[in-house]
Amino acid sequence: MAELFQFELVSPERQLLSEQVAEVVVPGSEGEFGVLKNHAPFISTILPGILKVRSEAGGWDEYFVRGGFADVAAGGLTVLAEQAVPVGEISREQLDEAIANAQEDVADAKDDASRQKAEMTLGQLKDVVEALKKA
Repeated sequence: MAELFQFELVSPERQLLSEQVAEVVVPGSEGEFGVLKNHAPFISTILPGILKVRSEAGGWDEYFVRGGFADVAAGGLTVLAEQAVPVGEISREQLDEAIANAQEDVADAKDDASRQKAEMTLGQLKDVVEALKKA
């Protein structure tokens, strides 16, 4: 049986999850990373993508997260997401709107750094669309 640890998933609107889990896979800014009980402490920014949570029973729940931070500490993992929505609740319209907003950000960028950041976000959102098609 997997060892469990405390996991908190929080967005500005609400706390989506606060429970003992077996594993969490986070879309980190340096790539996806998995967290199990007793993981070494660290903090990472997160990118738009699919956060996966494995329960004690072994089933996986998936959440679309957009930006924020993951804090791995001795007490477990806390993800503070700019936006977090259970994958089952995501509408294609919401994603299309986010993509349209990102395209506007690219067009409105005043300098290279802003443009690169906006283009990265746009690419990540398109990756999420692809990931959801496979899910």
